[in-house]
Amino acid sequence: MSLGNLLRDLPDACGAEITETLLAAPGVRIERIVSMGQSSPPGFWYDQPESEFVVLLAGAARLRFADEADERTLGPGDWVHVAAHRRHRVAWTDPARQTVWLAVFSR
Repeated sequence: MSLGNLLRDLPDACGAEITETLLAAPGVRIERIVSMGQSSPPGFWYDQPESEFVVLLAGAARLRFADEADERTLGPGDWVHVAAHRRHRVAWTDPARQTVWLAVFSR
């Protein structure tokens, strides 16, 4: 059994977004992602072969989906399900405080 706290011992994400795999098992992967001012590079879109359920635990972010006109603003407690191959990008994360995500990927 493993035990932890998603909001403690946060890595320093000032220089780059940090992704930590918390669990990997057949068909599922759970990650903690810590951002601080990072966003997807201009013109880059995620197009993942797996679905992603993501919860914003702390901080603030904006996501953009290729098939939607407007960005989605996320705050603590907000979640979104991204279907496999639904093109999306991180438009913005708060540069003043760490943004903590919990992402669950499944096939």
